[in-house]
Amino acid sequence: MKIIKIILVFFLLTGCTATQINQTIGAVGDILNENSTTSLTSTQVASGLKEALTKGVTKGAANVSQPDGYLKNLNIKIPFPPEVKKVEDKLRQLGMGKLVDDFVITLNRGAEDAAKSAKPIFVNAITSMTIQDAWSILKGDDNAATSYLKNVTTSQLTAKFKPVIQSSLNKVNATKYYSDIISTYNKIPLVTKVNPNLDDYATQKAIDGLFYMIEKEEKLIRKDPVARTTELLKKVFSQQN
Repeated sequence: MKIIKIILVFFLLTGCTATQINQTIGAVGDILNENSTTSLTSTQVASGLKEALTKGVTKGAANVSQPDGYLKNLNIKIPFPPEVKKVEDKLRQLGMGKLVDDFVITLNRGAEDAAKSAKPIFVNAITSMTIQDAWSILKGDDNAATSYLKNVTTSQLTAKFKPVIQSSLNKVNATKYYSDIISTYNKIPLVTKVNPNLDDYATQKAIDGLFYMIEKEEKLIRKDPVARTTELLKKVFSQQN
């Protein structure tokens, strides 16, 4: 209102007509109204951020749970366990490369199948987010939301994901392939016997892949206005800097 009063005094002193004064006041009012609509409450920021995170989680989980979601994505493909790389190398030397390749395929199939159960865990963490959490994430780094989800969901995700991974690996015969591989290797003369935990390895790699894809979606929403599909998202992320 102070701005309007100043402008009114100015136009009165310069001899403007009543019509000109009214038009000017109307234009200023429009500007003030526009500014007021761009300012967001803390509740709106939290709602917008939760909406963005849910969108990113949904898309990320959907991408990895598709056939070849892990296997054909070189950024998250689960390889033969590196701590027993010597097993893979030895079997390939002996002409058993297909056995190793079949195992890697089923290992990734198990992760793709298990990823379907991840979304509810993430969504629950998102809905429990406080307004303070939301502001910290909005003003944080490009992966602040992903880091938040890692902190609040990893233990729960691991506990719930592991039995699903076990079931999935059994369903796609990855466990059988792995057992055959280890058994075959351990029968080779003069080698040191190995028996690492496949479930722990597959669970951790599957979770790592999920977070990688979620972080990718978070960065996209932060940097690309086109990825902000609602007016609330556009307003919220316009304030992140």
